[in-house]
Amino acid sequence: MTALDISIAVRKIAALLHQKKVIEQVGDIYIVKTLSIFRNYIISFKLDQEFEEYTRGMDDRHCKSVVTWQGNKLVCTQEGEKKNRGWAHWTEDDKLYLELYCEGEVCKQVFKRMNS
Repeated sequence: MTALDISIAVRKIAALLHQKKVIEQVGDIYIVKTLSIFRNYIISFKLDQEFEEYTRGMDDRHCKSVVTWQGNKLVCTQEGEKKNRGWAHWTEDDKLYLELYCEGEVCKQVFKRMNS
């Protein structure tokens, strides 16, 4: 979050949050939801198609994003003000892994599957 110039106050709040991650597919559209009591972030996209993304509530930047499958990973490459920015999601066993990267920094998160 430091690489994204996110304030210390928001970083401290984020460290305390218990996030819920939901990934859905409706036809050829993917919807990725990051949900918490503090803030929600939702994006939708079609694979291999560039789209305009506004990271509202995160670092409030505009970027051009493309999401592709690379092996077993859903990978997003974002072009904009920050260099080498993007993320990757993948599953192993009952866990969803997320790596966020920006300007050489990497943030890793692991989500446990919740029973529906």
